[in-house]
Amino acid sequence: METIVLGAGMVGVSTALALQQRGHAVTLVDRKAPGQETSYGNAGIIQREAVQPYAFPRNIATLARIATGLSNDAHYHWGAVLRLAPQLLGYWAASAPGRYAPIAQAYSRLIAHCLTEHGGWIEAAGAADLVHRQGWMQLYRTAPVFDAAATQARATAAAHGLACQVLDTAALAAAQPVLQMPLAGAVHWQDPWTVRDPGELVARYARLFVQRGGHLATGDAMAVRQEGSGWAVQVDSGSISAQHAVIALGPWAGALTTRLGYRLPLFSKRGYHRHFAGGPSLNMPALDIERGVMLAPMARGLRLTTGAEFALLDAPATPVQLRRAEQSTRELLPLGEPVEATPWLGARPCTADMLPVLGKAPRHTGLWFNFGHAHQGFTLGPVTGRLVAELISGEAPFVDPAPYLAQRFL
Repeated sequence: METIVLGAGMVGVSTALALQQRGHAVTLVDRKAPGQETSYGNAGIIQREAVQPYAFPRNIATLARIATGLSNDAHYHWGAVLRLAPQLLGYWAASAPGRYAPIAQAYSRLIAHCLTEHGGWIEAAGAADLVHRQGWMQLYRTAPVFDAAATQARATAAAHGLACQVLDTAALAAAQPVLQMPLAGAVHWQDPWTVRDPGELVARYARLFVQRGGHLATGDAMAVRQEGSGWAVQVDSGSISAQHAVIALGPWAGALTTRLGYRLPLFSKRGYHRHFAGGPSLNMPALDIERGVMLAPMARGLRLTTGAEFALLDAPATPVQLRRAEQSTRELLPLGEPVEATPWLGARPCTADMLPVLGKAPRHTGLWFNFGHAHQGFTLGPVTGRLVAELISGEAPFVDPAPYLAQRFL
């Protein structure tokens, strides 16, 4: 069976590997080399603890801080907010406690498999040198915020069988001696794995795919078209066709599915990063919760990554969150100098109900969806890649796909 996978990020490459494992002849199509878009720019954490998706804030004080620019967690372009109002209202509605609970349950069922699914590919791809298995930390500057977070973390860990350690001021100072100011405490999530070069991990997976007989093709995946009983796309070597096509285009999936007649509540949360080198680094990634910045040790230096920017996908860069993040991080440690001349900008592909869109396209034979992973495409790529491959292959799925099917929006 021949299949085209559109998009060579973590989700697309993982889907290609899972299909290949089941006997499909797979061509992976992207305009760039594997792992060079959204998958390149994240914090490099395989987040086993991320059993609860990011809900739309419902606390008035939090919303007021975001609206007035006092919070670094989110930044917005007014024009984008107006354009995305239907999706954002849907996001708000899905975050209501009664609706959020079953969404979080469905989300956690996918997250539960992330280490197992990644682990197999990491071993097969010879990528263990990129991976550390000591977890990551959430840092808290003030006692009230820390105390509430510690209580919630313990409850989440107990409910989901996760390992976490709560560190007070002294324990945190001992664990992260590079910090140059005392903090209230930290939560150390111990299950997750961290990756010192996320783009390289995707590249290693793609190399494994090619070594096993898969084909990489450079072309405009957005130009896929229905042709006879299958699907075709133009690549550098000519036109290729297959019985099946999988859309794994991350933030670009919305434009393609709209062209194909679907009206899915998709939107992007943009994010920035920049590396800093020459200063001391942390011994594991850490999120400065109250300043909205992740500090992730990487091969190129300490990577600062930002929270969500609500903007149109192709809008000019406005890295105000990153500028604030640099200032606040210099309070914590000597940061060193920036590696890149300009910050990196990418986009997280989101859905209004916080769940990815997986499975068969309702109105097209041979077309399949695997996108909308929001903040967790890097974590969930091998999980949803396997699930979609099982559905295409007619196997019993290892996770019930019902909550993730596109039919929920139609």
